[in-house]
Amino acid sequence: MSQAALFQQPIRKECPPGACKCEREQLLDDLHAPAARVLMLTRDEEKRLIERIGRIDTFDDLQRVGMLMQRNLGIVLQIVPVAREVRTVRGLQIRLLDQPGLCHKTRQTVPAAIRKRLEEIPTIVYALLDAHDLLGSAAPGAE
Repeated sequence: MSQAALFQQPIRKECPPGACKCEREQLLDDLHAPAARVLMLTRDEEKRLIERIGRIDTFDDLQRVGMLMQRNLGIVLQIVPVAREVRTVRGLQIRLLDQPGLCHKTRQTVPAAIRKRLEEIPTIVYALLDAHDLLGSAAPGAE
């Protein structure tokens, strides 16, 4: 995206005072910086992202959404199994890595939407666990 196009994009409005510590002001000084892409996630765009997450049907689709979030907005999605065994979706740590400009509410709503979708389609969770080799598919004799 060109630098001129960044200025044409609406940016996220600031949160009410005391509601968030997103450090949005740091990014307003240099809207050309790659880190400022996160400001393009307006509330309307966040709603569209949540809707898109609600349409995830496969593990590949989940990875694609995470890749697009990182490429377009600089947001890093991290989904990892917790140290103990995973019995439910609650055994997965789903989070957006902290970064300036990423609203506290967004850091909660996006992982919650992903968790909800994973609860609806457990085959995605199985593929995720398999990708982390927790189902033992790479173990000798697992065929």
